[in-house]
Amino acid sequence: MADQKVAFITGVTGQDGAYLSEFLLKKGYKVHGLKRRSSLFNTDRIDHLYQDPHVDNQNFILHYGDMTDSTNLTRLIQKIQPDEIYNLAAMSHVRVSFEMPEYVADVDGIGTLRILEAVRLLGLEKKTRIYQASTSELYGKIQEVPQKESTPFYPRSPYGVAKIYAYWITVNYREAYNMFACNGILFNHESPIRGETFVTRKTTRAISRIALGLQDKFYLGNLDAKRDWGHAKDYVRMMWMILQADEPEDWVIATGKSTTVRDFVRMAFAEVGVSIVFEGDGINEKAFVESCSNEKYQIPLGQEVLSIDERYYRPTEVDLLIGDATKAKEKLGWECQYELSDLVKDMMQSDLKLMLKGQYLEEGGYRTMNYYE
Repeated sequence: MADQKVAFITGVTGQDGAYLSEFLLKKGYKVHGLKRRSSLFNTDRIDHLYQDPHVDNQNFILHYGDMTDSTNLTRLIQKIQPDEIYNLAAMSHVRVSFEMPEYVADVDGIGTLRILEAVRLLGLEKKTRIYQASTSELYGKIQEVPQKESTPFYPRSPYGVAKIYAYWITVNYREAYNMFACNGILFNHESPIRGETFVTRKTTRAISRIALGLQDKFYLGNLDAKRDWGHAKDYVRMMWMILQADEPEDWVIATGKSTTVRDFVRMAFAEVGVSIVFEGDGINEKAFVESCSNEKYQIPLGQEVLSIDERYYRPTEVDLLIGDATKAKEKLGWECQYELSDLVKDMMQSDLKLMLKGQYLEEGGYRTMNYYE
């Protein structure tokens, strides 16, 4: 197909990479994805998109590579000749970024530079449009509520600091070399395929196990943290819209609604007919079962189902994130199709099915979660 668009997605095996690949393939794109080499299969999220490399006219092609390897990235971009690059690859766990700050700086910060410089050196400035996955963690210690494109940044983690370099180097290459390079400042976006150590998926996964009698309780950190949570499907659609715009710009993508971690937990328990009550303050806060209206799930009244673990607090916390996506709505016509209640229902139903299918087994196959939230 002579006029078939070609996209290159870094981080293709992640939540956003999987949804974006599916979205672009439905639009008729040829999609190339970058995946890291591992001795274990790490393609669960995109296995349904897999095409045998021996068949003709493949539209979904995976390449081994790494954001720390500029030679590899340059070679792949030269080979693929992409119309669009979506740089989604990152070490994106904020709490873990405090444990490995140098790696985060290399992958999330300098990795973005490697992509931009490869496009410039290959003379693809006029052909290739670049989407850089920025983050609401840029705002950190918030200077304005809600946060929009003009709000000053104040990152509060090594992850946020690395991403602020990626943001500004994208702007710099756009202005210095007239490249179509854009930042999408996406606020928290979740889904049933969100990583299991992120607080939303950790919550829905644990509650599903509690409802089925597979565990008694789970642990979280700061329940007062407020986040602007949307569905990843809405957000990957906007990534594509950003690169179809007439001019390269930077965009905030958010629902404009903020919810505490505590209320997210309440909503998730409500999906299995359980009402919980919180008692205590700070690190002594706990949640107990107040009532259970669903006969399928026999959780004893008064059972302690949630406690606080100090290890899950960040050294510097981000207390409130809430975005203003007015620009995206007015200029590109973007709207959320999912409410938070839809997202929670989607995640809970998915995790309940996974547990019922025995994907996580108490004996032999179950992976105990000892990671940061």
